[in-house]
Amino acid sequence: MINLDAGQITLIGITLFAATVNGALGYGFSSLTVPVALIFYSNRILNPALVLVEVALNSYVLLVNRRSIPKIWKRVLPIVGGLIPGIIGGSYALSTASPEWLKLMTYLIVLPLILLQAAGVRRPIHSEHLIGVPFGAGVGVCYSVTTISGPPLALLFNNQGFVKGEFRAALGLIRVVESTVTATAYYLLGVYSTAGTGLLSSIVPSVALGIPIGAYIIRRMNAETFRRICMSFDAWVVGFGLSKVLIDLRLATSPSGYVVWLAVILIDLTLLYGFFMKGSEMATTALSANVPGGGSRLIPQKAPVVTPDDLST
Repeated sequence: MINLDAGQITLIGITLFAATVNGALGYGFSSLTVPVALIFYSNRILNPALVLVEVALNSYVLLVNRRSIPKIWKRVLPIVGGLIPGIIGGSYALSTASPEWLKLMTYLIVLPLILLQAAGVRRPIHSEHLIGVPFGAGVGVCYSVTTISGPPLALLFNNQGFVKGEFRAALGLIRVVESTVTATAYYLLGVYSTAGTGLLSSIVPSVALGIPIGAYIIRRMNAETFRRICMSFDAWVVGFGLSKVLIDLRLATSPSGYVVWLAVILIDLTLLYGFFMKGSEMATTALSANVPGGGSRLIPQKAPVVTPDDLST
């Protein structure tokens, strides 16, 4: 009989869920896995295992969307150029910094990005080539410390109007580079350990099962609704993790420290209510129109158009 502790059981469950989301939307594995897994494991133990998994996962995403690479590689090249120095700096910080302070940094970086996307922020950047290198450096630091880069990348690519295939190809290209370079940096800095690589036995089967499940689900469910539900789950978990680490670091006391978690839940519920109300209003408008006499008539609908919003998380 296999003996599993609470951390291993949770890791199997969350990686299965995260892999399902990744199979449906094209990314989201780390941004869902890390906030939950950090409750049981430090960044230094968790990150090496996740990075090795993501080398394979991101390569698969890029391979599937390879036809769109010629359309996007010039646009993402400055970001790729900024990744390498950012990854080097972040990997060094991971190998030397306090585990609890790294957890705090992870939650503080991820939470605003989740809430910005939940709020539907859309502000295109006109000088895209100028922000590429500094943005890439920031993403490199974030990924090498937390293994999370999906939220900032999705926020940028959605704002810049990448369509479905281009979105996934750009994301795949950048994440193949960042995961490969990070895996190499971890090796050179001696970050890998038996405890870290031992987590692979809990993660790999979940990924192998979750990816095809996600691909199946997304063909039968509205992608934006699925994305938004996953985002709420992520926000609530990050809020809980942030409250817990604030208490652990004695920056707040229990139970008052959980006020942060409560605030995150209230903000997300407000944004979630607005999302579903807006969706309901759009559906009503699309299906009917007022006619003289106060009646209504159905309007023939065109085939739905896939937008980048269908892919953010």
